[in-house]
Amino acid sequence: MGSTVKKVTYFDEPGPENSDEVFRVAKERAEELGIRDIVVASTRGASGVKAVEVFKGYNVVVVTHSTGFREPGVQELSEENRRRIEEGGGKVFTATHIFGGVNRAVRRKFETVSFADVIAQTLRLFGQGTKVAVEIVAMAADAGLIPVDRDVIAIAGSGRGADTALVVKPAHTMRLFEDLFIREVIAKPRAPRS
Repeated sequence: MGSTVKKVTYFDEPGPENSDEVFRVAKERAEELGIRDIVVASTRGASGVKAVEVFKGYNVVVVTHSTGFREPGVQELSEENRRRIEEGGGKVFTATHIFGGVNRAVRRKFETVSFADVIAQTLRLFGQGTKVAVEIVAMAADAGLIPVDRDVIAIAGSGRGADTALVVKPAHTMRLFEDLFIREVIAKPRAPRS
């Protein structure tokens, strides 16, 4: 049996002011581990653009909000940022979130919770970014945009920007509990989103 000691970056508060440091430490860890697949949550596209700049030559998958997430028929990712991400070699993936979608419809209609709500709330005990990171990795795996047989780095945040980075062993949504595993915390906030 062996052990490894690694530095984890903890931010006093969540938020976009942590983005540059998250990308820096995530890139450093990706290089140390030889990880070439990066999954990034990006609503409007700033984090996605940053990802393709920092991780040039990597498989960068930018996961957006689904169209209609905030307002019916509206996609929050700007066309300019989509263009910059794709020209930078990144892939943009838009789909219903695995912890949302029909579960959110049930919650709204029947004012109750679903199993997905319980999973999401449990992951939020480690921070909003942790929940999002797990979600986007499973979504990208379901879309066939990342491998499920090697580790990836997931970067997410607590609203805007990035404040969380994890090393994750990916899995498809239907195998979430059997195969997905958070191997390492690279960075996360110490305080919850207010």
